[in-house]
Amino acid sequence: MSLIDTLNQDIKEAMKAKEKDVLAVLRMLKASVQHATIEAKRELTSDEELTILARELKQRKESIQEFLKANRQDLVEKTQQEVSIVEKYLPEQLSENEIIEAIKKIAQQVGATGMADFGKVMGPVMAELKGKADGNTVNSLVKKVLQG
Repeated sequence: MSLIDTLNQDIKEAMKAKEKDVLAVLRMLKASVQHATIEAKRELTSDEELTILARELKQRKESIQEFLKANRQDLVEKTQQEVSIVEKYLPEQLSENEIIEAIKKIAQQVGATGMADFGKVMGPVMAELKGKADGNTVNSLVKKVLQG
């Protein structure tokens, strides 16, 4: 079942249950996926769908940080609920140890020896962990592993 089909099904369920907040988030996700499909002029791959979901999640997490700075707890709570809804459509996130293991494996494959090889490692790691780990977390862990 494609992401659009899943979202359509969940939208119907949210409508029946009269869950307005969930419905709004699901509709935004569906609109983002449909927009990307129109832009691509073809059906999206599952990787492309994951990229869209990850972008939506990242936007909401960044919003939470801004709302915290502005001391808007009401918006923080609402956005945290949105984050939990978006996360349901992403693969389970890897633990820090699992991410470090993947980084070490790829660093060994590309022959990385230090921070000068950051770019050589970061690209393949992000490709392998797409949707399974936050980019900022991966970035800091790659630096940590390469610095030894």
